Amino acid sequence: MRGPLGAVIGRYPSSDGSAQMEGIIKHNRKCRDIAFLLLFIAFWVAMNVNSSFGFDKGNPLRLTFGLDYKGNVCGDRHAKPGLRELELKYWVNPNQVYQSGLKNSEFKLSNARTICLMDCPIPSEDSLNWVCDYPEGEIHLSMDDWIDRNYDYFEFLTPEMRNTSLQLQGPCYPVIFPSVNVYWSCQFIARASNMSLRHWEQMGGVKINEDIVIDKSIHRSINSRSSVLKRYMADIGKSWPVLIVCGGMLPLFLSVIWLLMIRHFVSGMPWITVILFNVLILSVTMFYYLKAVYDSRIEYAYQHWHLAGWIGNDAISPIIGEHDPYYRVFGRELTHLRVASVLMTIVMITAVLSSIAIVRRILMATSVLKVAAKVIGEVQALIIFPIIPYLILAVFYMIWLSAALYLFSSGQILQNDCSSNCCVYDLALKRVNCDHCCGYSIHYTPHIAIAILFHLFGCYWVTQFFIACSSTVIAGSVASYYWTHGETSPDIPFLPVFSSMKRLIRYSLGSVALGSLTVSFVESIRFILESIRRKLKVYNIMPESQVGKVAVYSTQGLRKFIEWTIKSVNRNAYIMIAITGKSFCTASAIATELIISNILRIGKVNVIGDVILFLGKLCVSLSSAVFAFLMLDTHKYRSAHNKISSPLFPVLVCWGLGYVVATLFFGVVEMSIDTIILSFCQDSEEHQGTAQYAPPLLMETLNDQNEMQRLTQ
Repeated sequence: MRGPLGAVIGRYPSSDGSAQMEGIIKHNRKCRDIAFLLLFIAFWVAMNVNSSFGFDKGNPLRLTFGLDYKGNVCGDRHAKPGLRELELKYWVNPNQVYQSGLKNSEFKLSNARTICLMDCPIPSEDSLNWVCDYPEGEIHLSMDDWIDRNYDYFEFLTPEMRNTSLQLQGPCYPVIFPSVNVYWSCQFIARASNMSLRHWEQMGGVKINEDIVIDKSIHRSINSRSSVLKRYMADIGKSWPVLIVCGGMLPLFLSVIWLLMIRHFVSGMPWITVILFNVLILSVTMFYYLKAVYDSRIEYAYQHWHLAGWIGNDAISPIIGEHDPYYRVFGRELTHLRVASVLMTIVMITAVLSSIAIVRRILMATSVLKVAAKVIGEVQALIIFPIIPYLILAVFYMIWLSAALYLFSSGQILQNDCSSNCCVYDLALKRVNCDHCCGYSIHYTPHIAIAILFHLFGCYWVTQFFIACSSTVIAGSVASYYWTHGETSPDIPFLPVFSSMKRLIRYSLGSVALGSLTVSFVESIRFILESIRRKLKVYNIMPESQVGKVAVYSTQGLRKFIEWTIKSVNRNAYIMIAITGKSFCTASAIATELIISNILRIGKVNVIGDVILFLGKLCVSLSSAVFAFLMLDTHKYRSAHNKISSPLFPVLVCWGLGYVVATLFFGVVEMSIDTIILSFCQDSEEHQGTAQYAPPLLMETLNDQNEMQRLTQ
């Protein structure tokens, strides 16, 4: 040791016999790690600038809806013309769609002419329907009149316009193929209406290609990786009420209930936690399987509609429902649900087996939790303190998620540079135009990807920072309790939680910023290495020799061990920061030395207590996931504007938010146990192996070797 720590920690005789009268926790502190506090503040400023860029350049509508032939986002009321309620993207020229799907074709689907409609057109049974461009120039119709006429003003066209329309150059285009809404794009059913095709041929229209390629071309575009990622991000924006209820309010309620039960019903809580955890993880796995099976059946039904030919509303409504005009074809979303189901099954089996393995250790966990319950009972402000960082993080997450949606949609809409022959009739110019007929796309520059990664890293660092602040405040409060023999005493400051908060804000924010940055940096490196490993696996560049495989898996295990070690050291460093006011590095060294010196004495007790608390956090987060599934399965999120493409992302976000909230509240028990055990180690070292200030309940748990042996047998 670097000298007797007792003289620093509290008002009791140190090992050299001197008495310190500086109070329970040393107050003559200094500001530590100021450079990292300044770095954290600068990072906040940079995050605000980064978010401002997103709010200025982004439009979340782009994540859900497509672009029309003018470069407008469908559904945008501020577009010219106004496209409010016109949310579905429709490809008006079927030959362009066919050409884009041909192998080795230079024509891209993004250059095919598209328009925004309110519903997907269906061929007429006794005539030929048309979809015409937005009315302008010589077409004196308002947008409302155009919509009321089902987008058809063919009868008002001049002979020249009719001739170009029969050449599939507009301004009107025939509705030959039926289409259905698939994620706000009109998916063609690749079987033409015989009646509509006959009318088209009788009018002298050009040959229309009829092939499955028409279906596959649009389907491939809808299910591209970028499109799926955009829909997932849009799902988060649409399901914000679910995030507030299941990711914020529900875990808050469950965490407080858990703390109160620990306080008043500590003997049964480990058993309740283990049983509830297994029930919840089984429920989440079951929900994933049910959703995957349900979606598979709808996909099967869609495939049979395709084989049967084109369909109408009457054919669909018995399967999907009369009140939901939105239909979908499944691709990557269904695959992701199936993968999630398999992963949850593996996690569930591992969790059940682990629960069985720790049953014999639960009695030991009960003894440790009783000590924490005693602390919570004496320092009752600890129960409500986590609400403060909870509210701060709640506000931060709302702003952060909003900025994330804008950043993900902050690309620039530009007209494509195409060399294809795509001449169209321009109503404004009153002639066929072959110069500016290419489609529009959203172009993302590399700095947008960097901005998104910076935004993600900022979220993790800020989260770790406030969790660390909460842990340090709790540690300071519990340390005050320990060094007064575990009894209520006038020596303990009034409302010790707020006294500990004052010390943190005044002296130790820089140290906390350094600790949280360390965890965030290690996590980021681990994420990058894992991504590289997955890429190598995809491209089959993984080593084939046994030695190479062992090296890869050993490196992976080493990374996880380093991550766990740093998190553990950080947590104990926050305790020593709260007690001594030392810098982060010094506090980490002191804490590590104490733990190594007493590892055999406290290892089993500390580990089993952490396992029970970890299961408790998972119970809260899994409950959030289950309720998120139930809310997302209602009609509100399965139809109309709030329809989500998949429950996968919203459920995972609720799971993550629930875990963060649980970490804040369970940190009261977790840090109470760690602080008391660390204080016990120092107390024992200062007094020749016999702790002088430990509460009787802790002495009974840790010092009675016979009892320890009985509990672990």
